Amino acid sequence: MSSQPVTYLTPEQYLEIERKAESRSEYLNGEMFAMPGASVRHNDIVVNTGTELRIQLRPAATCRVYITDLRLLIPSTGLYTYPDLMVICGPPQLSGGAPDIVTNPTFIGEVLSASTKDYDRGEKFLHYRSIPSFSEYLLIAQDTIRVEHYARQPDNSWVFREYTTAGIRIDLNSIGCALDIGSIYEGVEF
Repeated sequence: MSSQPVTYLTPEQYLEIERKAESRSEYLNGEMFAMPGASVRHNDIVVNTGTELRIQLRPAATCRVYITDLRLLIPSTGLYTYPDLMVICGPPQLSGGAPDIVTNPTFIGEVLSASTKDYDRGEKFLHYRSIPSFSEYLLIAQDTIRVEHYARQPDNSWVFREYTTAGIRIDLNSIGCALDIGSIYEGVEF
């Protein structure tokens, strides 16, 4: 049995490849990992949630919503990734001045799929928790009504709540917003 050697890439090599690529990849510890494509439901949920957050944040203008294609670098772990949703409060902190890499989200939302749900709940969440500005995490199922909400507490512990009923409101205190479960899933067919 032969094994293929793994080519180590520097972050600079990854960024050079990624900026020319037609599909997105994550990067960690010298390796690139292709990200799967998104379903119609996935996109509907991202657009619904991002739109609702944008409407609520508009009057304040101190926090901004970013969806899907903005790259996040987690400096303490070296992970480059693309969250489905991010809210950044205050000016975006750009990595090395690069206009396409931020480092300071307050809120992150991910839409779960069969291939990513364990990673999003586990290892990826561990990476995210190392970001000092990161305070709230939403994991949104796309095959049923279920939203998992994690909120950082003053002692750096995390409180978990799960929502499975339309009409329930999720308070996102770190960004001063509230999401109705029904608005997240509006028009989504299961």
